[in-house]
Amino acid sequence: MTQKLRWHDYITINIFWFALTSRSQVLTPLILPVLVQRFVGETVKGTYIGQIRLWALMVALLMQALMGLLSDRNTSRWGRRRPFIAVGTVLEVLVLVGIAAVARLEGMTGYWVLFGLYILSMISSNTAHAATQGLIPDLVPQDQRGRFSGVKALLELPAPLIFASFVVAGMVAAGNISGALAALIAVMVVCALVTMAAREVPLATTPTRFDWKPLVRLAAMTAAFTLVILGMGAVSRAVMHNIAGLEGLAATSLMVIAGIVGMAIAVGAGVWLSISIGLGEEARAHRSFTWWVMNRLSFMVASTSLAGFMLYFLQERFVEFPGELAAAPAARVMLFVGVFILLTALPSGWLADLVGKRLLVVVSALLAAGGTFLILIVPTMPAMYIGGSLIGAAMGIYYSASWALGTEIVPRSQAGHFLGISNLAGAGAGAIGAYIGGPIADAHGYVVLFTIYGAMFMLSILALAGIKEKVLQVVPLQVEPAVEAANPSL
Repeated sequence: MTQKLRWHDYITINIFWFALTSRSQVLTPLILPVLVQRFVGETVKGTYIGQIRLWALMVALLMQALMGLLSDRNTSRWGRRRPFIAVGTVLEVLVLVGIAAVARLEGMTGYWVLFGLYILSMISSNTAHAATQGLIPDLVPQDQRGRFSGVKALLELPAPLIFASFVVAGMVAAGNISGALAALIAVMVVCALVTMAAREVPLATTPTRFDWKPLVRLAAMTAAFTLVILGMGAVSRAVMHNIAGLEGLAATSLMVIAGIVGMAIAVGAGVWLSISIGLGEEARAHRSFTWWVMNRLSFMVASTSLAGFMLYFLQERFVEFPGELAAAPAARVMLFVGVFILLTALPSGWLADLVGKRLLVVVSALLAAGGTFLILIVPTMPAMYIGGSLIGAAMGIYYSASWALGTEIVPRSQAGHFLGISNLAGAGAGAIGAYIGGPIADAHGYVVLFTIYGAMFMLSILALAGIKEKVLQVVPLQVEPAVEAANPSL
C-alpha cells in the first residue's frame, strides 16, 4: 500500500474477477446441464445435476478456505497472491481441456468422468479465487477501495454475463462445446497474464505457525451440513416413492409441500448445526445471527437454483428449445437478471439506511417470488425476460439490505469469524436447491420445482421474526452485493 497506484492498476488488480465469473456463467448454467443431459438422459438429469452440485460446492468451500490461509502466509518473491492465481489458472485450463474431451464420451462413463473433472475445477478455480480476494485488501489503501471495488463489480457481473450471452451461448446452442470452452480458456489465460502485472511485493514478515483449528472446524461444519442435505434428499425420495400411485393435482400438491418442507428443514437444521459447531456455547447469545443466516439461505436456495435449472425449465416449457438450443435463451434470461442486479444493488444500500433493512428484505422476497410466479403463469419468452428482471432487481435489493442487516447483528470484535460462518450457508444454497430439487423435477417437472423455489422466497420472510437488530454493534465493512450475487467460485 506504500506504492502509488496508477490507472492500469484498476485493471490488473480486478481483471481476474471477469475470468472467474465467466467460468461460472459458462460451466454451471450452460455446459454442465447440456453434458449431464447428454450422458444420463432426459428422465434423471435433475438428479445427477444435484449430485454434482452438492459435492462440488462442498469441495469449493473447503478449498477456498484452505487456499486463503495458505496465500496469506505465502513468502514467494512473486508476491502472496499471484503464484496461486497462476497455478490455479494452469490447472483450470487443463480441466477445461479435459471437459472438452469428455464431451465426446457417452453414457455413465462420460458422466462420472465429468463429475471428477468438475470437482477438480472447483479445486483449481478456488485456488485462484481465494488469492484474488486478497488483492484489493493487500494493494489498495482504505480510502481508494470504494472505486476499485466499483471497477471490480463492473468486471465481475455485467461483463461476464454479456460474454456468456453473446459469445458462448450461441456456440453451446449449436453443439460446439469445444468452441465454447476454447473461448473460456482464452479468457482465463488472458486475464491471468494481465493479473501478473499487478505490483505485489513479497511478504516481509515471517508467518506464525499454521493454525489448523479454523480449517478443522470448517470441515466439521461442512460434514454436518452435507449429512443434513443427504438426509432430507433421502426423505424427499421416500415421499416420491410413496405417492407414485397418485396422479394429477393431488400428486403435484403433495410434492410441492414435501419439497418446501424438505428444503426448509435442510435450511433450519443445516444452519443450526453449522452455527452450533462454529460458535459453540456462544451461539445461544446470538440467536439473531442464526435467524439471519436462515433468512439468507432460504432466499439463496431459490435464487441460486433458478439459474442452475433455467436451461432445463426452458426445454420443458418451450418446445422450440430442445436440447442445446435452450442455452441461448437461458443465457439471455440470466443477462436480464444480472443487469437488474447491477441497477438496484447500489441504490438499495442507500435506501436501506433510509427506510430500514428488514423492510427491504421483505420487499425483495416478495418481488423475487412475484417474478418467479410470473414465469410460471405466463408461458412466453417476454414474460421470462420480465420475470428475470424482477428477480434480478429483487436480488440486488436483497444482497444490499441483507448484508447491511447482518453487519449490524454480528459483534464488532468477532465480525470476521461470524461472517465467515455465514459463507457456509451461502455455499449450501446451491447444494440444497439442486440435490433435493433435482429428483423432484425429474419426477414431476420443472414447473413444480420452480413453484417450490418461489415458495422458498416467501418462506425466507418468516426468519426475519427472530432477528433483533443491534444498532450499537454495527460493523464498518464494505461488501459489494454484486460480488456475492455472481458467486464466481461456485
